[in-house]
Amino acid sequence: MKNIVTLICLIFTFCLNAQVDGVGINTQDPKSTLDINGNLSLKVVGYNGGPGGSATPIDDGIYLNLSPTSGNIEFILPDATTVPGRIYIARNISDSVDAVIYSFGFVAGQGNGVEFFPGDSRVSVKSVTMAADIGNDGGDPTKTLVFVSDGSNWTYGQLGF
Repeated sequence: MKNIVTLICLIFTFCLNAQVDGVGINTQDPKSTLDINGNLSLKVVGYNGGPGGSATPIDDGIYLNLSPTSGNIEFILPDATTVPGRIYIARNISDSVDAVIYSFGFVAGQGNGVEFFPGDSRVSVKSVTMAADIGNDGGDPTKTLVFVSDGSNWTYGQLGF
């Protein structure tokens, strides 16, 4: 009997603490699933490029500092089908070398496997080149890009600065 009463009390306690309307950080009345009233910090991770055919896997972080060097320009995102909803903000921090982004799950031929789609187009590409600011003029729209997995492919575009 004592065990049954303890079990009922535990279940009742868990039911009282369940949040059905959302989680609020620094707020008592969350308006979304996650409502943050304050600053948000995202994990920043730096990656060095890999050589041709051996791209550096991106598997951690949200804001990515990409450091390609001569002969080591390749990076590879996870298979978009395994990370639906994942968002990366990537910046090529080199002023002299372009970075090339691939994805696991790519299969040759349009419509096969994971592909990259520019946010303003329905035409896919197998890789994305992120330009270095060689002219030091700030006019390189692919220096910083956002990548979003829709569960099938990667959509990418400019951050909007």
